[in-house]
Amino acid sequence: MAISIDACVAQHQGDRREQQDRVAILPHPRGGGVALAVVADGMGGHTGGVLAAQQVVHTARDNLERFSARSESARVLLESSINEAHMLIKASRFINEKDPHSTAVMLLLQPGKVSWAHCGDSRFYRFRGDSLIFRSTDHSYVAQLVVQGRVTPEQALVHPHRNILLTSLGGVDAPKIAFGEADDLQGGDTFLLCSDGLWGYFTDQELAWVIDGASSAREASELLIGRARAMGNGDGDNISLAILKLVEAPPALSGGGDG
Repeated sequence: MAISIDACVAQHQGDRREQQDRVAILPHPRGGGVALAVVADGMGGHTGGVLAAQQVVHTARDNLERFSARSESARVLLESSINEAHMLIKASRFINEKDPHSTAVMLLLQPGKVSWAHCGDSRFYRFRGDSLIFRSTDHSYVAQLVVQGRVTPEQALVHPHRNILLTSLGGVDAPKIAFGEADDLQGGDTFLLCSDGLWGYFTDQELAWVIDGASSAREASELLIGRARAMGNGDGDNISLAILKLVEAPPALSGGGDG
């Protein structure tokens, strides 16, 4: 059965002075069922984080335009986009006299396959219906504590050091990049990319329930942002997300005309 894509990007400034996140879903200029979703959470003081996050999306767009799905590796595209953005963000320090950094999470959608990569604590989720299939592991101090069994996932959400990252784009060291891919796609699969301004208010199961219960990617985005804003209680972070839902297209009706 044919599968169509219901996709949406959404943002909210939260209670911060400026929106330092950037998010985009970029269709390949030559089509072919190829698209790249990107979320970047910028850091680095006034305007510094904005410049870093913009660089991530700009670099991803440039690389996608040159990408050939038939002859090139998805992993190379994603990892080179993150590494190149990292180098450009580092170089911008000398021009702008700022200390810009950014996270990055990217999803490359191709016919029958998805590939993803991330650096930092912006997340990638894959759901099937209301079940979690996969979630990226944050490159953060607290996520490391969870892996070691020293704190629970629930404790991690309110840990005082939950915002300390172990790697990012624009830092002194080369970014650590996690990569994955899947080819067992089916209708009912949903992919969520988001900054910590969203996921910090939800368990994995709560995210799954909201997205699965919504009638569309747009409605899911509105519900998630609305709930995150309510729980932010006047101190909410920037929020950015991209949702891509795979929907089974109904079979075409065989038409018989009057002749």
